Amino acid sequence: MAAIIEVQDLKRHYPMGHTVVRALDGVSFAVQPGEFVGLLGTSGSGKSTLLNLIAGLDTPTSGRLKIFDQNLDQMSREQLSLHRRKNVGIIFQSFNLIATMTALENITLALMFAGMPRVEREQHAANLLRAVGLSDRAAHRPSELSGGEQQRVSIARAMANSPAILLADEPTGNLDSKTAKEILDILETLNRQEGKTIVMVTHDAVLATRYAHRIIQLSDGQIVANGTSHEPAGGTA
Repeated sequence: MAAIIEVQDLKRHYPMGHTVVRALDGVSFAVQPGEFVGLLGTSGSGKSTLLNLIAGLDTPTSGRLKIFDQNLDQMSREQLSLHRRKNVGIIFQSFNLIATMTALENITLALMFAGMPRVEREQHAANLLRAVGLSDRAAHRPSELSGGEQQRVSIARAMANSPAILLADEPTGNLDSKTAKEILDILETLNRQEGKTIVMVTHDAVLATRYAHRIIQLSDGQIVANGTSHEPAGGTA
C-alpha cells in the first residue's frame, strides 16, 4: 500500500542572528493510510514544526514532503491553501475557535470556504456536532463551553471537509485527564471506524502509547526512535 505521507531528509532551519536554529534536521519516515501516529518529544524537539509542514502552514528549507504523492515542498501558497482545505483537518491545543461565533457557525464557516450551499452546510455542521455529542450546544459560543466541549467543536470543524488526514497538535494539552481520554477516544473512533489517518503531537508518552499505533520520537530536530506501539485498526491487540 502506498504511503499517504512521505518525508525524506526534511529540514527546517531558521536564521537567528549569527546562528541557525535547526528545528528539523534531516527527518525521514512514511505514514500509511489509516495509521494513528504519535509524534513524541519535549518542547523544542521539532514535533510541532513537523506537523506545521505536513499541514502546509510552513515550508521546508530542504528535503521532500509528499502527501498523496504530491510534493508539498514545491507547492505555491494557493496550492497549499487548497491542500489544507481538502486533505487535512487540523486540531489545535488552544482550540482556535472564533469567539463571536456559535459552535455551529464555527463549523459552517469552514464549509462556506469550500463553497457548500448554506442549507447544506448547516445540516452537515449539525450532523458533525451530533457525531461528537454536542447537538444541544450548537447555539453556544466558545466562552459558554467547557474546554472539552470546545475541543469537540474543534474536532467537528476539522472533519468538516471530510479530510483523509487529521493533524492534532497537543489536542489534550489544556484538558484534565478524564476529558483528555474522552477526546482521544473520539480520535480513536474516527481512526478505527472511518479510517482517518491521524498524526498527533504530544509530550505525553503514556497517552501516545495507549492510542497511537506507532511512536515517532524526536529530539533536537531529529528522529531518535520510530517503533510500533500496538496493532492498528483491524489488528490483534
